[in-house]
Amino acid sequence: MTEEEILHEFRASEAMLEGHFKLSSGRHSGYYLQCARVLMNPDRAGRLAFALAQKIPRETRSQIDVVISPAMGGIIIGQEMGRALGKDAMFLERPDGEFHLRRGFRLEPGAKVLMVEDVVTTGLSSREAIAAVAREGGEVVAEVALIDRSNGTAELGVPFYPLIDINFPTYADDELPEELAAIPVTKPGSRKA
Repeated sequence: MTEEEILHEFRASEAMLEGHFKLSSGRHSGYYLQCARVLMNPDRAGRLAFALAQKIPRETRSQIDVVISPAMGGIIIGQEMGRALGKDAMFLERPDGEFHLRRGFRLEPGAKVLMVEDVVTTGLSSREAIAAVAREGGEVVAEVALIDRSNGTAELGVPFYPLIDINFPTYADDELPEELAAIPVTKPGSRKA
């Protein structure tokens, strides 16, 4: 898929929102990518996952034993990546603020894991999820995401293959432009803290 085809999928599904949003990272933005909307159509989700799978180098794809994604945002694209790669897909949850495998999910010791996210902004959730996989006995060999919002700055500690880079400006609480500060803030992400 080309960048324009990918953006068309987001626009067509009304997944690219404008307003004043507080992101999971704690930063503010005038734009939010609601990946759940772009992924609500199974055919579209499958096309995006297939395109994302093509971004992973062949030698890395051959190492993957299982796909894991953090709840909530990564679950759908994680499942579709599992389908695209022919691998089982599991997800991590934060019942107590820290990621864990639950619902009977478990990793074989040394399992090679592909971490799958919907959007990466600072990489914090990804790093937490990668650490959780290590605690569970697995090894993350790479991460993929539909969207990299980090402007290439997210340090994940593993190779990272986003489908597309979208670099909307983000702002700390104390650096909001007047026009953004004048709009009521919405916090659409899944992180509670």
